[in-house]
Amino acid sequence: MSKHLICALVSGAVLTLGLPTAASAASPEFCRDYVRAALNQVRGAVNHRRCAVQMQGPRWSTDFSVHFVWCRGVSRDQAEAERVARERTLEDCAH
Repeated sequence: MSKHLICALVSGAVLTLGLPTAASAASPEFCRDYVRAALNQVRGAVNHRRCAVQMQGPRWSTDFSVHFVWCRGVSRDQAEAERVARERTLEDCAH
């Protein structure tokens, strides 16, 4: 199979699946800031017994790399939406 055909197939798959391209993925600098905020939110959740019960899944991971790798694979808007979702969960369970 030629390189051009392979590139065309991969590009089509990316567009079809809606996967972020390198151009739309969040930058490393943005993602480092995103992870710092995420980890602060996770620490905040740990401090509230009612919130700690809801800390399930990668959204609440204490591992920097889990958040960073995820962030690098999505757009800034998607990462921001995830930050807001964590924030809303914290607001709901902490009050």
